Amino acid sequence: MKIFKNIFLVCCALFLLQSCIVSSKPNIDFFSRSNYDLQDAQFASFNVPLFLAKPYIKKALREEGESEAAIAIVKKVSKIKMMTVANGSEAMLKDYANYLKNENYKDWATIKHDGDNVNIRVKQKGDVIKNMLITVNSKKDMVFLDVKGSFTADDISRMITIASDK
Repeated sequence: MKIFKNIFLVCCALFLLQSCIVSSKPNIDFFSRSNYDLQDAQFASFNVPLFLAKPYIKKALREEGESEAAIAIVKKVSKIKMMTVANGSEAMLKDYANYLKNENYKDWATIKHDGDNVNIRVKQKGDVIKNMLITVNSKKDMVFLDVKGSFTADDISRMITIASDK
């Protein structure tokens, strides 16, 4: 009986950790469409299991002396998908921006830092922001974060202020 219990626990753990596996296929909707020509782009994507990540993120923020406002924003996150693209093109990025505009995403902020462009786009339902897409573009390499949660405009503004103060 003890062996079956251990096997069951191991299977449950593997099932929960399967999202940690890095995939070479895109996990962001626009790029996973089959009819888009991805050219020579190379993808690495994974879903972040938040039940494992949130405690470590909160601990790291506290150790770095971040404010409780930053930690409160982390608590509101319900799902994160991350994807990196090597050998991406400007045309791909423009097509992605047009796709987001057609999907009712609003351009929230564009930040230039050390030659990199950081774009924050949000999808709102009333006063609540349900989805936030963060794009970091540095020449041929790009990083895409798809953050789902329940945020307010004030939360996003505080996040941008916290990042800008560094």
